[in-house]
Amino acid sequence: MKHLISMADLSHDEVIELLDMAEDLKEKRLRGKVTDLLKNKSLGMIFEKSSTRTRVSFEVAMCDLGGHGLYLNPRDMQLGRGETVADTSEVLSRYLYGIIARVYSHETVKQLAENSSIPVINALSDKEHPCQILADLLTIREYKNKLSGLKYAWVGDGNNVCNSAIIGCALMEMEAVVACPPGYEPDEDIVELARELGGNITITNDPAEAAKDADIIYADVWVSMGDEDERDKRLKDLAPYQINTELVEQAKHDVIVMHCLPAHRGEEISAEVMDGPHSVVFDQAENRLHAQKALLLKLLG
Repeated sequence: MKHLISMADLSHDEVIELLDMAEDLKEKRLRGKVTDLLKNKSLGMIFEKSSTRTRVSFEVAMCDLGGHGLYLNPRDMQLGRGETVADTSEVLSRYLYGIIARVYSHETVKQLAENSSIPVINALSDKEHPCQILADLLTIREYKNKLSGLKYAWVGDGNNVCNSAIIGCALMEMEAVVACPPGYEPDEDIVELARELGGNITITNDPAEAAKDADIIYADVWVSMGDEDERDKRLKDLAPYQINTELVEQAKHDVIVMHCLPAHRGEEISAEVMDGPHSVVFDQAENRLHAQKALLLKLLG
């Protein structure tokens, strides 16, 4: 693994290795043990989209590991004046030890990787969000003590996070059931790829079918960055797919409810569920830091 552009860039064993590393790094941080394994190494962080968790967790990760995270806003770079992604990647490769990119188009992060001599990490594109899924798998394993054999229910828009989740479930031998309205399904090529990897993937329009006996129920926003023009239509189409108490009652008694944040309470998830006993959303958010530290060590160390 030279880059992480898609969850499919990882094997089952590599995911386990990263989760084990993340668990160890988390435990060491809690005990106040520091490491400088990335001392004097700089990470370029390209952000086309606003960010809370991704930016802060990567900056803190590099700091914790003895390195430095350099925030790069395309409007302040020559990218904003027409320099190609390929030329930018060539130049940054001469300065940095790695690049993360949070971008609108998946093609941008692919071009960065194709023209880079250093590791490139997809920190979110319109196609996938693999960093989020690594943190999610870490969280699930913490609560369930296993991954294989669990039922993962996605309810709502089959978006970029959903795409990466489907592949992650396939890699870790988890059943994935995605419930979304017609027209909001995850990418067909992603579903096909996940099934080629051995995944047990079901796409349905019935949220109750997804939630029934689920070990995990997952929500994400209905109106992502870039979808604001469709807000009214999306809210109407997705209204029956809210994760609320009634839906959670369809799942196993020890179900965990997940959300990659930011959340809109009262839309994709009710406040009662988000703040309730099944919710692990803030543990997920914390685990972005630990999972990404493991990923940075794997790629840059």
